[in-house]
Amino acid sequence: MKKFLRLFFSGFMMGSADTVPGVSGGTIAFLLGIYEQLIYSIKLLSGEVLHLIVRLKIKEAWQKVPFGFLVPLFLGMMTAILALSNGISYLLKHQPEFVWSFFFGLVLASVMVVRKRVVTWNKHDYFALVLTAIFAYFLVGSVPVETPATLLAFLLAGAVAICAMILPGISGSFLLVIMGKYEQVLTAVSEQNFLVLGAVMTGSILGLALFSRLLSWLFAKHHDIVVAALIGFMIGSLRKVWPWKEVISTRINSHGEVVPLLESNVLPILNSAFFFSLVLIALGFGLILFLDRFNVTKESVKDVEDKQFEKEHAKALRSQKSGEI
Repeated sequence: MKKFLRLFFSGFMMGSADTVPGVSGGTIAFLLGIYEQLIYSIKLLSGEVLHLIVRLKIKEAWQKVPFGFLVPLFLGMMTAILALSNGISYLLKHQPEFVWSFFFGLVLASVMVVRKRVVTWNKHDYFALVLTAIFAYFLVGSVPVETPATLLAFLLAGAVAICAMILPGISGSFLLVIMGKYEQVLTAVSEQNFLVLGAVMTGSILGLALFSRLLSWLFAKHHDIVVAALIGFMIGSLRKVWPWKEVISTRINSHGEVVPLLESNVLPILNSAFFFSLVLIALGFGLILFLDRFNVTKESVKDVEDKQFEKEHAKALRSQKSGEI
């Protein structure tokens, strides 16, 4: 029950982050120590489990699914999305400075906490951190472009967006905006254009299956440099969550509302709102330090895979002995 509640709360935090455009639930998963296990679980579902289902070995596939990890995490995410999405959307529209302040504190503290997961820092780790920080900084400041409304473009957009969603610091919905696909996907949803939605979903499944394998392999073989690179993504994403912004241009969204299209970061004005923003930054910062004391798990992908191998090896030995008897 204790583990269930911790994973439920972790999912709730991830769902809360995903309701804010530009904030990634992957950052929270990374911070809470469940990121690598999440990647491994996705790899398992899209690989071995799917392969068993195709071969109609439903019982074996069912036994492979890590329900104890995925169920409470999923329930927590769904609870947060259903409970908070309307409230956060309202606050983003009427009090964006305060929302971004809280998440700025979250991401800033996450950088400080996660850096301890690099066992030994070397020049390659620092290079990876700087390179991804620069990349993320310019990426989150990119101007949206127009891309063709073809099925191939929607498939590629789905693959790119889903990869971003599991990367700390990068928001999948934000990348859809940059690729000019966000409004098009929303229109497809409202018009029930299942051909377009099917292309996006197919791209998401393919992207998730391939990218989870790549990340799983990188964590197992090059753990420190991958963690350093992900920290760089979070540092670069601070540009997006900077609380004080000036709207340069606007656009009309799918609901006919005028929303910001391009914003620039500005220095804050010293007033009561500024000091309340500082309180929210401190609150977000303190929350991350508190959560770090209750890390769900610090198992790496290699640890999880080793345990899975040991479990299957023991099962094979028991079967062999049973056959000999």
